[in-house]
Amino acid sequence: MRDLVYTGFLSLDGVLDSPGGGPGEGHRSGGWVIKDIEVLPEVLSLKGEELKDTTALLFGRRSYELFAPVWPDSADHAAYQELPKYVVSTTLADDALVDGWGPTTILRSTEDVVELKKSEGGAIFIHGSAELARRLADAGLIDRYNLLLFPVLLGAGKSLFSRADNDKQKLHLRESEAYPNGVLKLIYDVVR
Repeated sequence: MRDLVYTGFLSLDGVLDSPGGGPGEGHRSGGWVIKDIEVLPEVLSLKGEELKDTTALLFGRRSYELFAPVWPDSADHAAYQELPKYVVSTTLADDALVDGWGPTTILRSTEDVVELKKSEGGAIFIHGSAELARRLADAGLIDRYNLLLFPVLLGAGKSLFSRADNDKQKLHLRESEAYPNGVLKLIYDVVR
């Protein structure tokens, strides 16, 4: 069974954000990762560490639509270029997929994600895609969280974690590190 890993930038009150913010953030403080916190190279080293384990990328439709026009030409994301990509969407048309960004497959349901996890290969990483992450966590499909926790409270924005009345889910701290700018690297395995 392949591991499904969520990776993201998270505020102390659980709000997700992309490093540069933008129109998809949905709150007035979008972009806080870059605007408000000194970004240290050692903090972003988690992304390089993850790349060693990444054999495929999984996105929700909205995150795919934000990343796909930018990442193919980004030197920072060149290593992701040829990785298989999967987009979970009931509405994305096949002709909406971006050419030149490696093989991309649309998955139409959570059951399709289950089948992907059963396939041969290594870890599948989810970037962005807050709604998808909540849905997959509620279905018990996320195996690990790789988080950079930033010392900021936002009060509004996309939450990584569901507010549904689910059973308690225990996590095991695999690795942690604190940085001089107050950011914490937290890697948790989901305990089953």
